[in-house]
Amino acid sequence: QVQLVESGGGLVQVGGSLRLSCAASGRTTDTYIMGWFRQAPGKEREFVAVISGSGLTTFYTDTVKGRFTISKDHAKSTVFLQMNALEPEDSAIYYCAGRPYWTTSYKFSTFYDDWGQGTQVTVSS
Repeated sequence: QVQLVESGGGLVQVGGSLRLSCAASGRTTDTYIMGWFRQAPGKEREFVAVISGSGLTTFYTDTVKGRFTISKDHAKSTVFLQMNALEPEDSAIYYCAGRPYWTTSYKFSTFYDDWGQGTQVTVSS
């Protein structure tokens, strides 16, 4: 079992920045991939970004490309999501997710085994 704990959410104005963190503990391996999803009220949970176990491969949903950056600190088993140029549409609960191996279905939440509790991000206009 792997435990994921997110932090770093909060309230920010349009155009501002936030950095989310997700610390993993438990049975993580070098192939363990981690992703970020978000869910706004009344909407389905959607994929935001993913990073491979090595940290060398990343993918983003189109709406955050060029604004968000996912990265990994191997020593601390922590993944970060740097969010810049935030927009009101980015407001949501952000969830960290993980699974033992890479999958081409990384955009789908059902393929992840482990989930954090979520952290709220609110962008005010």
